[in-house]
Amino acid sequence: MLSRFLLGLQSRTKEGKLPSVTSYYGISGPVQFVDVEITADNRLYVDPHAIRLYRAPQPFASEALDCVDKFFGQVTGSIIEGTSTARRRGERLLQRFLEPWETRLGMSAAGFHGHGGAEVVGTWIWNVLNNDVEALVRVAVLRQIEDLPLFVEGVDRDITSDITTRIIFEPLARFTAAMVDSHPQFKSGRHKVKTYRKQVWDPAECEWAEADMMLPVVDDRPLLLVPKGWARPTLLMSAGRYYETSVLSFAQLEQAVRGFDGKLIKTPKDRLKRQSGLGRGRGTNQRVTLRALENEQDLLTAFKAFVSSRLSTTEGNEPAA
Repeated sequence: MLSRFLLGLQSRTKEGKLPSVTSYYGISGPVQFVDVEITADNRLYVDPHAIRLYRAPQPFASEALDCVDKFFGQVTGSIIEGTSTARRRGERLLQRFLEPWETRLGMSAAGFHGHGGAEVVGTWIWNVLNNDVEALVRVAVLRQIEDLPLFVEGVDRDITSDITTRIIFEPLARFTAAMVDSHPQFKSGRHKVKTYRKQVWDPAECEWAEADMMLPVVDDRPLLLVPKGWARPTLLMSAGRYYETSVLSFAQLEQAVRGFDGKLIKTPKDRLKRQSGLGRGRGTNQRVTLRALENEQDLLTAFKAFVSSRLSTTEGNEPAA
């Protein structure tokens, strides 16, 4: 076992790479988790919409979705309720996002610490939800956590990943425990697991809590494993993708005219981008989404259908083994 680990570590070093989880522990064959480099930031990001579309592995995917939906429902519900008590609670819920370095995912400089800390990030998200996009919250368009990057300036793959990971920390810990049980290498030889007390989201009580969990230890730091398919280099639902597809397509229809032959003539998207009020940005996404709603068109629902169809076509419906 130890010799296989050393050989794996040496081969990775020769390639100029840091050891991955499987090479560090000497695990061979396919695994169900993202095989990250264990001592460095990995430019992969937990994507809540990927979890929603894959819905595997079970029961962890269902538990994770229950956590993110209950959490965001509490935040948006506090905005809709509108009392001072509810608003204080909504902001407080968003200020508890400690950076989840246990996964080794993302870029530290782009996460919470790179933006001034969890409390600062939580307050700025709260302020946007209560001002710029409050109308989208009240008409139940913005209702899932993966909707945030489309409309909230500064929230991209890094912050989305950190927020999601913190909310689903307990389902991830349960998945990690299952992987430890499946692969005895996590506890063999010099390798060990340790009990840690961590902040978790309790979907039953709809409140932050603490829980004890057993996690592998690497360099005296806990390791949290993430299921394959849950982490990606880019978000399925990004502000730019939404703008280029749903937002500009609606703007084309708004300005389209019929030619003498009855065919619809649309303004090219590259020309639309140069028009006042249609430049790339979250503000444009917000305004056009609301304008479409006034015309009984739900751009966000249509965009999610588009994302789902593209994922099915290009990647299949299940995470790769």
